[in-house]
Amino acid sequence: MIHPVKAGDNLSTLAKRYGTTVNALMEANPQIKNADLIYTGDTLKIPGAKDGFDAAPGRKGPNLTGGMENPSSVSGPDSSGEGTKGPKGSPFDIAKSHLGKNAGSLKKEGSGVGADMEDWVPNNVNCANFVSAVLEQAGQISNKQHDNSVMGLMRKLDADPNFKRVSLKDAKPGDVVSMKVGSGEHVVMFAGWKNGKPQFIGSNNVNPDGSQRISYSSMNYPIMAVHQYRG
Repeated sequence: MIHPVKAGDNLSTLAKRYGTTVNALMEANPQIKNADLIYTGDTLKIPGAKDGFDAAPGRKGPNLTGGMENPSSVSGPDSSGEGTKGPKGSPFDIAKSHLGKNAGSLKKEGSGVGADMEDWVPNNVNCANFVSAVLEQAGQISNKQHDNSVMGLMRKLDADPNFKRVSLKDAKPGDVVSMKVGSGEHVVMFAGWKNGKPQFIGSNNVNPDGSQRISYSSMNYPIMAVHQYRG
């Protein structure tokens, strides 16, 4: 989220308004050198702000097929076939290679997925940051298409002719799965079927402190979109 600085704004009041901290605001906006000095007319990145769920985009057009699904109502075979691949490799294999890593630690790695993740994103909201970086490493999207919000990434994949929306029952490992979670969103990658139920891999809030770790999950949230690479 971007906030245009207005007269009377300061980091302390903005942190309280958006449910974050002054330190997090400064980390997200390295141009700020003095916590007590921000300028009217500047724009600030707001870390940790959740996207509001307005509803999935319209369904018109060849690239917007598929609607909201509930994973509990969909079943499939334990074998999901070969996953999608980009010019540089399989996003599922790339994501799987980072299983067990904390998002905060992964972002400090100087190469690969960690290098493509943006450091300023708080460690409890890295889901789109991680998925975007994996897609970049697989060569399925460009750096300009990287997005740290679920809805933003959805819009960019909808606009990319190399991606098509598919139904969950037709998903392949590595497909991007965007979900509605309460008043916000979460994005992961399809990881196959287990006992007839869909499995996912991504940056999930599984640590005791609420921060994220790359892990498998069998989530049961309503699905907004499944994007499959067809490039």
